[in-house]
Amino acid sequence: MAYNYLGLTNDVCRRLNEVELSASNFTSTTGFYSFAKDAVNSAIRHINQEEFEWPWNHVEETEVLTTGQTRYSFPYDAKTLNLNTFRIKRNNSLNVETRRVKNMVYEEWLDKYVDIEYNSDSSIRGVPSVVARTPSREFVLYPTPDKDYELVYEYYRLAHDLQNALDVPNLPEQYRYLIIDGAMHYVYQFRSDMQAAQLALQSFDKGLKNLRSLHVNRTDYVRDSRVHF
Repeated sequence: MAYNYLGLTNDVCRRLNEVELSASNFTSTTGFYSFAKDAVNSAIRHINQEEFEWPWNHVEETEVLTTGQTRYSFPYDAKTLNLNTFRIKRNNSLNVETRRVKNMVYEEWLDKYVDIEYNSDSSIRGVPSVVARTPSREFVLYPTPDKDYELVYEYYRLAHDLQNALDVPNLPEQYRYLIIDGAMHYVYQFRSDMQAAQLALQSFDKGLKNLRSLHVNRTDYVRDSRVHF
């Protein structure tokens, strides 16, 4: 069975000995089948909300800076930005090597560089070396770019619900079973089988714990994370 929205919904149907859906009738479902589709999305949503930084939600972004512009918006699907990953990308035509952009607390940025955003003097512009996250889902740089540099950074994206029959979840296929365990919890509730719903939830929670151990709970070594300016 293909690993997509249709395939996952049919996994739920098979566990309950229900007739499976096809691509032709997937969008016109009602009743139980509509709820089964909702249950698949609920399970995926639950998994993605369980941790902020699942590796399959990781994105490396490249943004071309605008000369003279200090403030930039987060990507539309960003959940969390890793401010410690910001760097200016090497560009021989702009005569710049790859270099880190150091993270600073926004209030400290305001204390030190508050005038830079409103100062149009081009002589104080340069290659950005400091970044701060604002309260408004934006980040600000210092100094203001004097050229259209490429800024590379990493973030974790928000997951989106599946909509079409062939939509593929962002989770790797090897965790298909976990999506189904979560979906079965919701489907059993729909059928008022609370005992089966509780057993499915226990299996789902155990799978989430294992998933977290594999992908999140790791400390390879301790490092000094203090930033010196």
